[in-house]
Amino acid sequence: MIDGLLLVGGGAAAGLFGSLLGLGGGILIVPLLTLAFGIPLLNAVGVSLICVIVTSGAAAGVYLERHVANLRLGMTLELFTATGALVGGLVAFLLPERVLEVLFGGLLVYTAVTMARRRETPTAAADPPAANAHGDPAPDRRATDPSYAARLSGPGYQVHRLGFGIVGSVFAGVVSALLGIGGGLVKVPVMHIVMGVPLRVATATSNLMIGITASAGAIIYLIRGGIEPYVAAPAAIGVFLGASVGSRAAQRIDIRILRGLFVVILLYTAWQMLQRALA
Repeated sequence: MIDGLLLVGGGAAAGLFGSLLGLGGGILIVPLLTLAFGIPLLNAVGVSLICVIVTSGAAAGVYLERHVANLRLGMTLELFTATGALVGGLVAFLLPERVLEVLFGGLLVYTAVTMARRRETPTAAADPPAANAHGDPAPDRRATDPSYAARLSGPGYQVHRLGFGIVGSVFAGVVSALLGIGGGLVKVPVMHIVMGVPLRVATATSNLMIGITASAGAIIYLIRGGIEPYVAAPAAIGVFLGASVGSRAAQRIDIRILRGLFVVILLYTAWQMLQRALA
């Protein structure tokens, strides 16, 4: 009973962070299950994938309702991410658990450094298209540019380097299934930095994608018996509650304070995970 309540509470915290920062919550669920509850890493990854699906389901509807996410771009990239997730799920059962722990510890350090260095930038998604020399609104690029990347663009921004985005999406899928994360750690930087998508749009679109990505990986874990239903159920309930609150409170919370706390938690967790792997 007490363990179940702790799983609900831990899942709620992970879902809150995941929906606010577009990370899916798996970045906290896996170390929570392995370090606090002593669950084997592969089982923790399987449960985490279920929680990521719940996080995405809770947050995606809100972002779509507010017209922030780019559904067409997300579903195009997700075709390749899901393929990578199937491959990653198969590879995960071939690697020693210690290797996965080292990889996850390194991922936590990378995420902490990235979050600490991130700066808020104005989003172009909220701005209307620039006016031309006569003062008239500039035409939408989707109507004047026949390329496929242009049809994936949104109001006020143009999608670039679609090929690099596809490669990054496949890699995000492999990482997602290997480590039980939604792949947002890879998808958000790829869409924002490489493809020119505004950060807020990239985060919202990532929240749409991570559920499908996690579903593809979870199929492999389910077939291999890597998902514990008595652990997944309370954790998923907590994640749903946290993600529901986070997706609606994103505009009211000072992200800088949240990010600072998140970085401290990640660095401490990474130290514990690496100590366990190298012991």
